[in-house]
Amino acid sequence: MQSKINSLLNIASELCEDGEFVEALKCYDRILHVEPNNTKANMDKGVTLQNLELPSQAIQMYENVLSSEPENIDALINMGSALHTLGKYTDAISYYDTVLRLDEKNTLALAYKGLSLGESGNISMAIKYFRKSLSIDSDYDLAQISLDTAKKFIHSN
Repeated sequence: MQSKINSLLNIASELCEDGEFVEALKCYDRILHVEPNNTKANMDKGVTLQNLELPSQAIQMYENVLSSEPENIDALINMGSALHTLGKYTDAISYYDTVLRLDEKNTLALAYKGLSLGESGNISMAIKYFRKSLSIDSDYDLAQISLDTAKKFIHSN
């Protein structure tokens, strides 16, 4: 049974790489029908739903993971990302803060928190988080582009 699940996970991953998200969802659903608590299937289905611009449904998948693994960093970050997409910046920040309590040097959580702070109108605090992310990984493009954008925004106002 495990080899069939691994095979379905591989097929779903390949489908996602090819942009065949709806077909990939069918694979994840087959897995979750047999193993509803399969972390990888729940996570990957959540990411696939986000790729289909269905963040509310993605949140359900991340909640499934977090109910059994409350410190799953990937699920916490993805939950924050989905909430950010829905404009729930304060909620997103709380998930990024949880990640940062677990791993204070998580560059993705730092940059994403900066993005949510920026969207909330707190540009100066966003810049702080982009800089902190870059101090850990100076080649992190998302943090650098976001920092440059935030600086331009401040200078234009």
